[in-house]
Amino acid sequence: MAKVQPKQTQRLVTARVLRGVAAAMLPFYRKIAGNRSYARQWTTAIVTADLDLMGSLLHSIPALADAENYGTNGIGYFISFPFPLPVAFYTNGTTIPPGTAQFTFNTDAHRCIARSIIPLYRELAVNRSFAEAMAAAIRRKDTRAVRIMVRRLVKTKSLKSVTIEESGIALLFKTRFSKYPYRNLLFQEVM
Repeated sequence: MAKVQPKQTQRLVTARVLRGVAAAMLPFYRKIAGNRSYARQWTTAIVTADLDLMGSLLHSIPALADAENYGTNGIGYFISFPFPLPVAFYTNGTTIPPGTAQFTFNTDAHRCIARSIIPLYRELAVNRSFAEAMAAAIRRKDTRAVRIMVRRLVKTKSLKSVTIEESGIALLFKTRFSKYPYRNLLFQEVM
């Protein structure tokens, strides 16, 4: 007799999750955008895979002082936030698409992206109605609605696409500072 696999709990993003991650990440993106020295140190931590330096830089921001779940793949970074099940972890990060490059990350491209996404993260953090609408559109897999909400706030020409992935959103940027595209991701980790 074949063993029946238990049905996996469906993971659904909520406004509370989006607001929590955005509120925690907003000071980080402000610091990246406004402080070249901090942004350069962050780039060094990424390309050298220096988790101690990443931790030190994150812990210097009060909203991320308790961050424990972060990492780098040499071309980007990910910061994960724990939430009660069924969510488990919701992750934010910026990375060059895997397979494109190795051990490279451009500080100016990152700063440009950070400046561009601050209005989106601010709106998610402070506007419950906006966060609820975004979460509902993600759950419905309504890419058009998500794209409209994002593009209303992220006004740079370097934003090339907005997609729904892993119960979250992926913003693809192509800046003048790098030959590589970058993705800013908000997504739910599958456990």
